Amino acid sequence: MANTADKSPNAVATTRADLVFTDLRQRIVEGLVVMGSKISEPELARHYDISRSTLRDALSRLEGCGLLERKANVGYRVVTLSTEKLLEIFRVRESLEGMACNLAAKNMTAEQIAELKSLLTQHEQNESLQQGEAYYQKEGDLDFHFKIVFGSGNGLLIRLLCEELYYLVRMYRYQFGMASPRAKKAFREHHNIIQAIEDKDGELAEILMRRHISASRLNVEKRMNTL
Repeated sequence: MANTADKSPNAVATTRADLVFTDLRQRIVEGLVVMGSKISEPELARHYDISRSTLRDALSRLEGCGLLERKANVGYRVVTLSTEKLLEIFRVRESLEGMACNLAAKNMTAEQIAELKSLLTQHEQNESLQQGEAYYQKEGDLDFHFKIVFGSGNGLLIRLLCEELYYLVRMYRYQFGMASPRAKKAFREHHNIIQAIEDKDGELAEILMRRHISASRLNVEKRMNTL
């Protein structure tokens, strides 16, 4: 099984580039750095009191997360979100997270499964979920999907989903909003997925995860068509 302990989004930053990367990442995700805006390297270097080379290290990593895009002779800009891009991400997640769920049924330990169950117990107390308005989870180790992907033990899936797509998905959640009439149903679907994983039924776990993400995608499409 791949060693992924140091890849958690909640890992402690250890270098100046790490600190800048972590801070900018959160500001972009939450919309404090506006989507589509140009990144001023001189201004940021002064703000963080770091060298341009250290800053570029952080910016390159943000590009790898899909939060920035770089154009020749222009520099870095924050990505612009769109419904089309969001639906593309849902389709990729449907396939890859389904595969991760299948592997998780084979590789997750009893302790990891118990943590997932405990996590849902915590989620059940969420006021928005109780009211059927939204099912929004905190990031990192408190994220149901994140834990399952890590539980797959597949390093490539972890990199693709938890490093390259994870924060882009977070950016959509923060800035597009995730209020949904599916909140309680999505929560029940999570319970069913955990049960399949606990039963070591990888095929069923994959089917349930794919259906779960597909239903979320269809809900987004429906919402966008009514705007």
